[in-house]
Parts: sequence; structure tokens; C-alpha cells
Amino acid sequence: MSARVPPPKNEPVKAYAPGSPERKSIKATLAACKESADLPMIIGGQPVRTGDLMPVRAPHDHAREVGRAHRATEKNVHQAIKSALDAKPSWSALHWSERVAVFLRAADLLAGPFRDRMNAATMLGQSKTIHQSEIDAVCELCDFWRFNAHYVQGLGTDQPMSPDGVWNQVELRPLDGFVFAVSPFNFTSIAGNLPTAPAMLGNVAVWKPAATQLLSAQVIMEVLEAAGLPPGVVNMLDGDPAMVGDIATQSPDLGGIHFTGSTATFHHLWGAVGRNISSYKQYPRLVGETGGKDFIFAHPSADLDALAVAILRGSFEYQGQKCSAASRIYIPESLWKRLQERLLPMIAEIKMGSVEDFSSFMGAVIDERAFKKISGYHALGKALGKAEGRVLTGGAPDASKGYFIPPTLIEVSDPKHRLMREEIFGPIVTAWVYPDARIDEAVELVDTTTPYGLTGAIFAQDRRVIADLSRRLQNAAGNFYINDKPTGAVVGQQPFGGSRASGTNDKAGSAWNLMRWASPRAIKETFVPPRDWRYPFMGEP
Repeated sequence: MSARVPPPKNEPVKAYAPGSPERKSIKATLAACKESADLPMIIGGQPVRTGDLMPVRAPHDHAREVGRAHRATEKNVHQAIKSALDAKPSWSALHWSERVAVFLRAADLLAGPFRDRMNAATMLGQSKTIHQSEIDAVCELCDFWRFNAHYVQGLGTDQPMSPDGVWNQVELRPLDGFVFAVSPFNFTSIAGNLPTAPAMLGNVAVWKPAATQLLSAQVIMEVLEAAGLPPGVVNMLDGDPAMVGDIATQSPDLGGIHFTGSTATFHHLWGAVGRNISSYKQYPRLVGETGGKDFIFAHPSADLDALAVAILRGSFEYQGQKCSAASRIYIPESLWKRLQERLLPMIAEIKMGSVEDFSSFMGAVIDERAFKKISGYHALGKALGKAEGRVLTGGAPDASKGYFIPPTLIEVSDPKHRLMREEIFGPIVTAWVYPDARIDEAVELVDTTTPYGLTGAIFAQDRRVIADLSRRLQNAAGNFYINDKPTGAVVGQQPFGGSRASGTNDKAGSAWNLMRWASPRAIKETFVPPRDWRYPFMGEP
């Protein structure tokens, strides 16, 4: 009997409303997080401590240390690679159903006994509100594990034809070597998915999470261990990113890179693979989701109330630190005044503060480096001359207690201003107001102003306009939204990823991504093989 996984369903999002049991439970868990957590590396299933400690701090209260991470030496990186390769034969020999069973169990553990711990770690370490943490660190990671198991089940069902006397099959092998998984700070779910999606296909991983995500990364490893993942299948390292990356890309056993992060870092890794290409045992698979300069384009027929909410949520949820966050908006003159009348009072109501205060809509940006970078763009807006534009709302950045940057809306007169072109990765959105008669030019600018192609949204009521904009902007975004904000892709509903400078568009949370971690083998079995080398045409007339 062939194995079948339970039909996947999206994990329900808990509301954490006042008086709810889940609110009481997470509040108690947060209150219990008093001590700085010890954050060892996990290599071969064992905690590894070097004593070279790096503090992990709460971004909204940077005096508060929430953990101490042990940084890897070069020896530790080589140890992690060896541990992965040692674990591979027995892991890859398991039937696919045995492998995915680990992650199905992990999803139930995360949704149940680990839910509060994962949310608390993500809130404290990454400054996410309970809602942003719930939809990411719990629900989306559960969805990745459950839907990926379902997709693995389906990958082997498409088999070749077999004529009489022959049985043709295709089996999915893991890649040679190990997968190097590099994950960002902003989504705990991505951090959990990058090493485990390849593992479902029988691969093993060396995982380098962002240093600012290590508190929740530790919980991910605890969940996987509790779910029965064998030691060495996923090895987690902290340490100097350049050192870890150099050793991984110089290893002849590198089988692939699963990456989410900056475009510049992915360029560096791709370049390193290119320089070392002749040394590998196979051509490594490179899968990456990188930056974005995501847009909202409004047609004169747009619903203003829906547009205003989409701009606010799409730009400022999680402090704009989503690769899909709206960063540039295009508004017709005929709507601009009325849109401001709706949008600016809404932005003024946003409360920014500690994420442990459940009335906060925004927390802090991730660290001092991000604060300084985003503050530079904020200052750029403040320095605009009268003819160049103006800051419509957004007070001064303040790092006295936490790395707080207020939600900021800027209007510019130049549609190719730096604020319209460059990725900011913070709570700043820039508007260009176009004359209604120049709508074709505005659409062209959406498509050509930036090198990115991750997410984008259009707002219009006329169906002919929607169809036309969808066609003309088909290459501007890998995830395209109609009358909705450009964030919030759900596993199983909107496979996520973009092309151009935004990545390889291999669609996390889909069968397309999982297929990248398989190496197909075609098998032909002939039941009655020929016993004479001569062909019939060679016979005498």
C-alpha cells in the first residue's frame, strides 16, 4: 500500500484577543523569560559551546540581553559538514514517508506545546508583535512542514510511459553532498524551511541562521529534535558569515545553497561557487530569494479606503522589514488629496513600542546597523528641497532605548529618486504622484525603475484596467496582488518568490522549490532482453 500524508491545511491563526486563553498563556511565557538563554551550536545532534560568546539583544530594549550565542571556529564548520555527510547515508535510505513523518510531527509539536516558546523567542529576539510572530514563526512554519510533505508525496507520481516488455521509472535521489542553508532574521518560518525542505528529499544541511535570529533558531532545533530528526541531518552554526560561507563554498561536497537574504550576499555566494566550479563533485543547485523594492500602483478607479489600509499595513507591519513590504507607491493626482485625508490620520494612530505591550502595532528595527541605514534614508527625505518633495509624516528616529524608527511617508517629485529606487528595508514608503493623463508613463516606471521583481500590487475597479495592468506588469513582480497589499503570502495559496535581482523565483512553499533538491534517476528494466546482436534489416534478401 502506498503511503499518503494527511491532507494539508493552513494552521489557524490565533487572535490573542483580550481575555482569550492564548493571550494569557503567551503573557505568562513572556513574563517567565527573565534569564539570558545559552545558545550553543548544534552539530551532530549535540550542543557545541566555544566560549566565544555574542550577546543577542531585544531590539526594542537593546540593554536587555535575551541570549548568548557561541560563535563557530573554522574547525566547527568542517565538523558540521562532516557530521552532515556522515548522517546522509542512513537518512537518504529512509522511504520518503519516514522522512516527512518527522516534519509532520514537528508541525504538530510547534502548533501545540512549543507554540508559546516559539512566539516568545521571536517576539523578544526579533521584535515582532504577537500577531506578526503568530503568522510567521508558528503558522507559516507549520504550513511549510505540512504542505512540503504533501508536495514530496506528489513529486514521484509523474512516471514515464512503459511500452510492452519494459518498465520505465524515475526515482528522486538527494543531491550529492550537503546543502548550505543561509537564512535571514526577519522570518522564523523561512529560517526553519531553508534547511528542512531539502531534508525532506533525503538531503542533509549545514544551516547558518542570522545572528539576530538565534533565539528562535534554537527553538526550531529543539522542535526538530523532539520530532525525531536524526542527529546530523540539520547542523546549526553561528559565526562570522564570511568565514562560514567561504568554507562551505570551498568544500567539494557542496551540493546546493538554499538562501534568503540580501542581493549582495547572494551575488557573493554565487560568485564563490563560480570560482570553485571545477572542484565540486556536482554542479551545486543555487536557490535564492533576495531583495525587493515593492510597489503599490493605484489607478484613478481605485477604492480609496482599501488602498489606504493596504499602504499602511503593507508598508509598516513588522517595521517594513519584510522583503515583500511596500516601499514605493504610485498615486494619480485625482486621488492624492483624498487618499492623504484617509491615510495620514491612520498612520498617526500607530503605536510604536515594546512588542510585549500588545497595544503596539510596531516594534523596533532589528539592530544598530539597520537603524543607522534606515535613518540615513529618513534624513534623505528630511533634506528634500521644496521642489523635490516633502516628508508627510514621520518623526525622528530614536535609539535611546530601542531601535525605533517611526512610520514615515514621503512624497517626491522625481519618480527615479533614490527613495523610489533603492531597497530600504524599514518603515519608510515613498510616493510619486502622477498626472492622470500620464498613466502609461507611470506604469512603465513601475516596471523599469528598480532592478527588483519580488512583489507588487495594483488597485483598480475596472476589469479591463486590471487585465491591462496585469499584462504590462507581468515581469515586475513574482507575487502580484490585485486590490490587496503586497505582503502576506500564505503557503499552499501564494507560492512565494521573485526574479530579476530578487532571486531565482523557485517559489518557497511549493513543489517547484522541492524539485530543486532532487536529482532524478531514470531506470529502464527490460523483461526479455535481446540475445542476438544482429538487427533484422541485416538479414539476407
